[in-house]
Amino acid sequence: MPLESADWLLKSASRIEATFTEPQEATDWYMAQLARHAETFTGSYAPLAASDEIARRLAARADVVGGWWATGGRFLSVNLIACSPHRERREYVCPAR
Repeated sequence: MPLESADWLLKSASRIEATFTEPQEATDWYMAQLARHAETFTGSYAPLAASDEIARRLAARADVVGGWWATGGRFLSVNLIACSPHRERREYVCPAR
């Protein structure tokens, strides 16, 4: 994982799993990813925030970043990175998908 969430925008476009134009679409995808992998999480599992808080953050052009330890020593990272332009790294552009 990069040191700053905006640095995800420097990765190859092939690393992008999905793109969204509406905060609620992105929130639904994020929550679906958590639900899809929840049974593999170790320790106590709790989403970082309720879905309405995630949608609010995205509407404000803030990133949503989460990570959880999973069985087998794996780590799941689920991130929503706002772009065009990124609010903190305006020089970063959205990778083409």
